[in-house]
This record gives sequence, structure tokens and C-alpha cells, in this order.
Amino acid sequence: MIAKVNSSAVIGVDPYNVEVEVDISKGLPRYSTMVGLPDSAVKESKDRVKTAIKNSGFKFPVQLITVNLAPADIKKEGSNFDLPIALGILSAQDIIPKDSLNDFLVLGELSLSGELRGVRGILPIAIAACKLGFRKMIIPEANKNEAAIVEELEVYPSKSLQETVSFLCGELEIEPHKVDIDEIFKKESQYELDFSDVKGQEGAKRALEVATAGGHNVLMIGPPGAGKTMLARRIPTILPELTLEEALETTKIHSVAGLIPPEKGIVGIRPFRLPHHTVSDAGLIGGGTYPKPGEISIAHNGVLFLDELPEFNKRALEVMRQPIEDGKVTISRVATTLTFPSRFMLVAAMNPCVCGYFGDPYHNCTCTPNQIQRYVSKISGPLLDRIDIHIEVPSIPYEELTSKKSGEESARVRERVNYARARQLERYKDRKSIYCNAQLEQRDLSKYCKIDSQSDELLRLAIEKFGLSARAYSRILKVARTIADLENSADIKSEHISEAIQYRTLDRKYWLR
Repeated sequence: MIAKVNSSAVIGVDPYNVEVEVDISKGLPRYSTMVGLPDSAVKESKDRVKTAIKNSGFKFPVQLITVNLAPADIKKEGSNFDLPIALGILSAQDIIPKDSLNDFLVLGELSLSGELRGVRGILPIAIAACKLGFRKMIIPEANKNEAAIVEELEVYPSKSLQETVSFLCGELEIEPHKVDIDEIFKKESQYELDFSDVKGQEGAKRALEVATAGGHNVLMIGPPGAGKTMLARRIPTILPELTLEEALETTKIHSVAGLIPPEKGIVGIRPFRLPHHTVSDAGLIGGGTYPKPGEISIAHNGVLFLDELPEFNKRALEVMRQPIEDGKVTISRVATTLTFPSRFMLVAAMNPCVCGYFGDPYHNCTCTPNQIQRYVSKISGPLLDRIDIHIEVPSIPYEELTSKKSGEESARVRERVNYARARQLERYKDRKSIYCNAQLEQRDLSKYCKIDSQSDELLRLAIEKFGLSARAYSRILKVARTIADLENSADIKSEHISEAIQYRTLDRKYWLR
């Protein structure tokens, strides 16, 4: 007797339909044949399913059971197929009416007691299910909010195998779970942090406002305890609000990575990722035999903060260069090649030297010039070439630290950032690949970043006096364009160039003097 159950799985962040076929026939009583390229987790489901069926009060067949996961040429991963396999076995025994499963897409992991546990990748699977023509899903209770984001689907959450069987047999009624997307999105869009929490550091705050307004990557340099991490954590609060489309993109990646809590259905705020400097290449970029998203993809539409930048594995940092430019990362393995989105704002921080106190007026630096040079040179030129803004974050004086005066709130800063971004979208409306000033190519500078003779002379003097590198030239122009946008100026003026020059700390020759 053959039974079929519709299920699904994901490769990378892309779902594909899986048809679970179960055959029960005469032969030695065993459940040892599973075909369709199952991985270890899927193969182990045999024991989970058998025990769950018995502990749920159903008879397990004493016959030969064969399970096929089609298409057979794609590797099947994860525990998504526990529930479909169990329902297939019960359907093949006519415990469940076969036609009752035709309209459903089924996913879920079973415990030994028959309870259903949440699985990864529900949102991308739910979106794909609609495109495949399915309108009903049976999923674990823990995934109900995530799946219900797709309004076209009827989502039936279940707590156990026994409850699912009763529902399919018509003995129990389960109401389709519905959510108010707008209400959930509004609730999840609230930030707990605010820029007003940061005492002092007005110069650094201004630089970060410029960085977020133009989408520029930024590097903060300062002694320990100056507030670099505190500032970085608050950058998402001044970035433009996530649109619903961006929120769905981000939620799909977080769903595949297993980062969506049961009580939440959608990622409503921009991600902030802070990997430790001991992170592996695969952890940062993504990878594995069957590639999974890394930190740069989990930070999609948000901020990737690399604290203690010189301490990161140099190879991992160099591999990041291409994703920073392209907004996506392609990982090739023998089994498959997958592409993950990775459009993020890179924020990095570092000490100015090994001891951390070079240039600090409150502490003596114990490093030699050679040690300082070696420490700073751990960051390669090509990576620095992709960071538009370098700023110094000095120690906070006691008077500012104990001041009762609150800083400017994130909401007010965000208003200016939103306005500057709106100007950029209007300016580049004919260029589909450009959304902000940081994405300008070298060939675009002459059109969008024109400067007058006074500004040109100022830039020439800065390059000669401070020893600014050739790569700094285009960075200064792009940052100056953003500063002009914040000032509601159609033209780049000399004061905009002057401020942009200040944001190239590591390009100045006097850095090690």
C-alpha cells in the first residue's frame, strides 16, 4: 500500500517541494529502507517516527516499510520530514484517509512522545508553497506566527502527532492561525537602544550620521572604553526603517539559520551582528558541505560589526571584499553552489596600537613605532579601500561622562538620514543598481560629484599636505556628496570637502608620527 504526503525543504534560502512516498509491503518486518539522498538527521528519523507512532497510541506495521523522498537527486537535510513520514505510514495503513492529505503541505519534527517541535526555514517554504499552488499547511505550534505572515495560506498549527491525525480524520477541528502583519511589524519595529544613551562623542556621532545617510562603511579607532561598541550597537536605530519587503528578506535568512523565536513571526528591526574575532571563515562568510548562511548574510539589510578588526583571521577578512561590493556571496562546493544575499553596512572598530593607548592624553602608550605600524598594517589596503570613513573615537572626559545633559535622540537623527536617502533615491532613479552614495562607481563621480575650483584646490592641498592616498580621493568625494545631501545642498561645497577629509584618519602620513 502506497501513501504520498507533500512536504518541503530548503537549499540555502531557496525552498523546493519534496514528495514523501511510503510503501508498506509483505516481507521481513523492518523499517530500514529510506531512499532519496537523506542526510544523517533524516535517516535518524526512522527511530523517532517509530517510537512517536507507538507512544501516540497507534499501531506500527510489522511489515517491510520503504520511504522515498522525491526528487531523489537532491540531498535532503534536517528534521522537517518526521511528521510527513509518520503520516505517510499511518495513511498507508488506512488509519488516515489518503485523500485528506492531498491539499496540505506538511512539516514538523517529532519527539519520542509524539509532540511536534519547530523546524527551520518555515517562512521561505510558506512563500514558495503559495507559488506551487498549495493553500494549506500543517506545521508545529512553534512556527505558527512565522508561517501565518503569508496571508494567502491557511496555517493549521498542531501540538502533536495524535492531534494531527485527529484533525485529518475529522475528529478534531483546528482553526487556521491568522496574524495581523501590520500590528506584528509595528510591534517588532521598536528598538530598545537609543543614541541619546551615549555621553559625549559628538564628533563620532556626526560621522556615523554621515555614514548611515550615505550607506558608507565605517572604521572607528580609539582606546579601550571610549564607547566604540556602544556607538556601533545604536547605528541600526538611525538607519532608515525596514520596509516590509526588506523585513521578509531578512526573516527568510534568519528562519533558515534558526534565529526566529516562537513568539515572533518577523524580523522588524535591522539586524546587528557582532561575531567574535575567533570566528571561522565558514562562520563569517557561510559554508559547510551543504552551505549555510554566515554572519555576513544574517546581517543582510543591517549592520555587521567587527570589533578588534586586526585580530580577525586575515583570510576571512579578505574573502569579505567581494560580498561587500556585490551585496551577495556565492559559495561553491562539490555538491552544490549557492548564493546568499549579504547587503550590509560594515562597521569596524580597532585600538590605535597593541596596548590601545597611542595618542590618548590620559594614558601612556608602551608600544614602539614598529609595533604600531605592524598592528595597523594587519588590515589590508584592499579592505580599507572598501571603508569610506575612518574616525577617531577619543576617551571621554570626566565632565562629559557625568553630564546630566542627554544627547540627541535616534528618532531625530533618523529623520535627517531618511531625508538624505530620499534625495539620493531621487537622484539615482534612472540607475537601478544605485540606492545610496556609497554605491557610486568611479565613472559616476564626474556626473554626480562635481566640485568647484575652490573645493578642487582644497582637495589637492589635503592630498599633498596630509599624504592622502589615491584611493582616498573618490572616497572623499562620495562622503562629501552625502554631507551635502544632509545639508540640503545640490552642490558639493568646500566645507563639505573639508569635513570629508577629516574622515580619512588611516590615510594620513602623520598617523605614526
